[in-house]
Amino acid sequence: MKHIIILGDGMADYPIKEFGNKTPLMAANTPNIDKLCKKGRCGKLITVPKDMPPGSEIANMAVLGYDVKKVYQGRGVLEAASMGIELDDNDMAMRCNLICIEDEKIKNHSAGHISNEEAHELMKTLQEELETDEIKFYPGVSYRHLLVIKNGKTNIDCTPPHDVPGTPFKDVLIKAQDSDDTTADLLNNLILRSQEILNEHPVNKKRISEGKDPGNSIWPWSPGNKPDMDTLQKLYGISGAMISAVDLLYGIGKYAGMKAVKVEGSTGLYTTNYEGKAKAAVDVLKEVDLVYLHIEASDEAGHEGDYELKKKTIEYLDQRVVKYIMDETDKMEEDVAIAVIPDHPTPCELKTHTHDPVPFIIYHPGELPDNVLNYDEETTKNGFYGLLKGDEFIKALLKK
Repeated sequence: MKHIIILGDGMADYPIKEFGNKTPLMAANTPNIDKLCKKGRCGKLITVPKDMPPGSEIANMAVLGYDVKKVYQGRGVLEAASMGIELDDNDMAMRCNLICIEDEKIKNHSAGHISNEEAHELMKTLQEELETDEIKFYPGVSYRHLLVIKNGKTNIDCTPPHDVPGTPFKDVLIKAQDSDDTTADLLNNLILRSQEILNEHPVNKKRISEGKDPGNSIWPWSPGNKPDMDTLQKLYGISGAMISAVDLLYGIGKYAGMKAVKVEGSTGLYTTNYEGKAKAAVDVLKEVDLVYLHIEASDEAGHEGDYELKKKTIEYLDQRVVKYIMDETDKMEEDVAIAVIPDHPTPCELKTHTHDPVPFIIYHPGELPDNVLNYDEETTKNGFYGLLKGDEFIKALLKK
């Protein structure tokens, strides 16, 4: 049997009064997901332990069945792997956002979703002005970049910028967890120096003149060293492929031994190439046992607090991804199990991730369905699987 996980990043939410106290999942028109729901079995999954930050890196590794308390080493090392950057054992890698600061406060975590071209110009300047033998910047996608500190220490508390919009940035600068503040001081100095450089950059002056948010500061967070992760082949005896728009997921895929499938037009936003990603998932399924199809758009809408857009992204997922995959896999000679799941909630009210369990569907052809008829945060509580944790979801999908 083949397997596809359709991962709607941040798709789960809380009730929204403008939707009549329905969540975006409840309010969205999702006939295809609901059809899959009627054919499959449902439940909820705890993806993030209460004592760990509810980041996408932890949640997606958990969906794949990894023991996150053993393998989690931060987001930066995963994105480094995706970018082909080889880390030494003494290297500390960190996600390095370009963010927008206005009136000394963090306005947003994405510099207004700055374009790749503009972001790379800013990062090039930072490389020229701030890099040393110990400090290296690596340009990524849009606002998502990488910072590597040789001999950097992970004894630091860093605040993800998407968690604190509207907060004075000086209140959430990096703090040392013990008496050794060498790395914390180094990083805070880089933040302040980046602001001096970027505030006067022509790219940002042009963006401001066009009414756009500037990328006028870096924000390093999620530090870590190289993780020790087994491949899916070693864990479950299967091959896999990863399809996404973000480096983080490809980094997870690389450590998991999965084939990286890049799709032209993948943006991570509601403008992403839904059809291209769905087709790529079906195509690569002929080569591997498991396809992990990650769609970022709902998460970004949640971070913006845009509940109408989030509803639209869910409907796009239903109409432009799930329908195609259901139709095409029905034609295949070999049975295909299909799962639909978020990694974590990103409630529009909070504009950040939470620890709440996420709803899921698992459809195995020929298997007796449960009685859940519509897919959302509430109905799935009554599904066949109940509340799962750890590797129970992936083992249920793989029938291990």
